[in-house]
Amino acid sequence: MTKIRPFVVGLTLSALTCLAQAQGSEIEAGGVRFEAQQSVAGKALRLNGAGVRYKAVFQVYSAGLYLEQKAATTDEVLGAAGPKRMTITMLRDIDSGELGKLFSRGMEDNMERAAFSKLIPGVMRMSQVFTDHKLLKKGETFTLDWIPGTGTILTVKGKVEGDPFKEKEFFDALMRIWLGPKPADWRLKDALLGKAGN
Repeated sequence: MTKIRPFVVGLTLSALTCLAQAQGSEIEAGGVRFEAQQSVAGKALRLNGAGVRYKAVFQVYSAGLYLEQKAATTDEVLGAAGPKRMTITMLRDIDSGELGKLFSRGMEDNMERAAFSKLIPGVMRMSQVFTDHKLLKKGETFTLDWIPGTGTILTVKGKVEGDPFKEKEFFDALMRIWLGPKPADWRLKDALLGKAGN
């Protein structure tokens, strides 16, 4: 009987580990804590992954991706039904106008030119929002929420910025900044897809 106990304990610990992974857990990235769950449009979303965006050796921001169901690939994220959230917290003071331009370039780099051209009005409006803020300080946060039937809601420093961006293609283009074939940071892409921490 005593020989069996370590095996049973091992199975129990393994089961508890699997349960914790299935339920999702809080992650810390760049000193920012991402809750295991957040609510968007009345739906409970689970933290899919979180990580840090680096530029050279410098930490720029932390990002966390929330979905209803776990996703391990870009296609799974984009194809998932229901609300989605990307939340980003600055790890240093950033010229927000420049950040808006980088996001626009990231969208363009991960799309066909014809598809991107259809989104230009929304891209220009988003860029203007960031330009108007002038500066995002260390610790400040913005979120991108996709709500089916409503669109993409951009919230900066706790304030919703204008009307939703209606097209699903716009939110998908935003997600490709981090999850596309030419992501802003490969380590961050893996982290958001739950493949690695950073």
